[in-house]
Amino acid sequence: MAMKAENTEAAAPRLETSGLSPAASLFHSLSDPTRLAILRHLSLGEHRVVDLTEHLGLAQSTVSKHLACLRDCGLIESRPVGRASLFSLTTRAELLELLGAAERLLALTGDAVDLCPTYGSAAREGIKE
Repeated sequence: MAMKAENTEAAAPRLETSGLSPAASLFHSLSDPTRLAILRHLSLGEHRVVDLTEHLGLAQSTVSKHLACLRDCGLIESRPVGRASLFSLTTRAELLELLGAAERLLALTGDAVDLCPTYGSAAREGIKE
């Protein structure tokens, strides 16, 4: 009997997290300030890489890398126009709703998230994208 109880207890954590991997992946894709800035700018409408590069003040390779990540995650799409590609949000309303909810939550928690020693801005200072 004791053996069955141990197996049940060991399985409990897996049950708690089962199905959460896609959500964790979504939040990880949104965890970079550059990707958030790109999404915010694309919420205004379609843009070319050169437009985003100019707006963000970043290298074309950096912007392209982040666009590829967002496209791989299904958050943006592109369509060819001549030799360029126009990028846009795939689910604008839902993404804006999610980002709005995040802003409301951040307003309630104040600086706690940004001061977090594990994920806050100080912890990210050494990370280069």
